[in-house]
Amino acid sequence: MESRVREFKLAGGQVASLRPVAPEDDEFLLSVYASTRDEELSQVEWGEGQREAFLRQQFNSQREQYDGRFPDADYDVILLDGRAVGRLWVGSDDEQTRLLDIALLPEAQNLGIGTALLKHLIEVARASGKKLRHMVFMLNPDAKRFYERLGFVGFEEFGAYLHMEWRQDSDK
Repeated sequence: MESRVREFKLAGGQVASLRPVAPEDDEFLLSVYASTRDEELSQVEWGEGQREAFLRQQFNSQREQYDGRFPDADYDVILLDGRAVGRLWVGSDDEQTRLLDIALLPEAQNLGIGTALLKHLIEVARASGKKLRHMVFMLNPDAKRFYERLGFVGFEEFGAYLHMEWRQDSDK
């Protein structure tokens, strides 16, 4: 992120913070990624070690794609009262700030962490005059509603994803 604010006070008195990803975070980040795919992958019968190998391959492929498009992206671990609970990946170019990924472990969801982080990204976009964009899986109506509440609007469908953008003229 252009502005590296590191701490966010939440309504319940807890504190969310960010720290840059370190090599020793790889297994934790894989577990966060796995938690985002759990419902989907639970529908498949896997042989010994197949699910883990699939998740690791998909996780590494996702990161390679982000690195290729946004080589200077910020990769952060999200902390709640000092405990790792998620990841925030943000890329930027001349035209946009791109929320590449935000993911929280299930026990850290619905605590206001995502809202606090997105409001910060909105302020960064507002200050820079850049567009703030994100892609939402079309079969995830809860995520779509979350972003809409924060002033994002869909502007393009791309396969199974809806491209969304926060608009400067939004009053959210």
